[in-house]
Order: sequence, then structure tokens, then C-alpha cells
Amino acid sequence: MNSRLAIIMRGLPGSGKSRWVDEFISAQPREVADLIRRSGHFSTDSQFYRSGEYCFDNTRLSEYHQRNLTCFIQALSASVPIVICDNTNLARWESMAYEAAAKALGYRVRYVLIGEPRDEEHQLLCAARNSHGVPLEQIKRMAGLFEPF
Repeated sequence: MNSRLAIIMRGLPGSGKSRWVDEFISAQPREVADLIRRSGHFSTDSQFYRSGEYCFDNTRLSEYHQRNLTCFIQALSASVPIVICDNTNLARWESMAYEAAAKALGYRVRYVLIGEPRDEEHQLLCAARNSHGVPLEQIKRMAGLFEPF
């Protein structure tokens, strides 16, 4: 059985994706957890931090998504045992390149959806607790892009 695993997270900002990832990584043996933290966990959001402060810049979003995908593929190519994409991946097309690369390089792919993006109570919760200040109106727009698969 193939032991290499690619995890592709899905969910609204504030849904708990990063918390799930942190708990998942912490549950791994220490050596594996350290390796994932060092070279197997990828989030486009992480590229918006400057001196420890989150500074979203919509003009860099496409570039940062491409960088995130490139780093994810490099980790797969290096045979990191568990590689994680911690993005929203609400629409199918957003995760297709991650899935295709993982499968092409011999990884099992596991999607993890946190919460129900179309549920209004969930949207309110996400707007209240997301760490980047994404307002409810934007959360609702993002939820409208959600494609179940």
C-alpha cells in the first residue's frame, strides 16, 4: 500500500482548516510532524505575512497561488511522506492541479472539507472567527463558489 499522502483542505476562511491541520500534524510521530511542518505544509495565506503581520494584497494573489503550487509539487518530488495544501479550494478547479500532481507522483489524495460552506450559521461563525478579517459579505460570496465533489 502507498504510504505517501497528499491532503487537500477545503473550507471557508475561519472554518477551522488550519486548526485541523495543526491537530493532524501534532498527532503524527515527532519526526514526521517536524518534517511536515518544515517541508510539507503549504498555504497561500502564509505568503502574505510580513514581519509577522498578515498583509493581504489582491494584486499578488495569483502569483502566490502559483508559488504555493510550485512548493507543493517540489515537496511531492522530494517524497515528503505527507504533503498538505491548506487553501480554501472551494471550486473544483482550485484543487485540480494539486490533485493531478500528487497522483502523477504516486501519492494517495485525501480531501478534507471543514464545515458546510452553504450553511448560513457556518458562514456567520466563519466571519466571526477568521483570523484575516474577511467580512461576512465576502464569506457569503466565497460560499457561493462552493462545489461539492
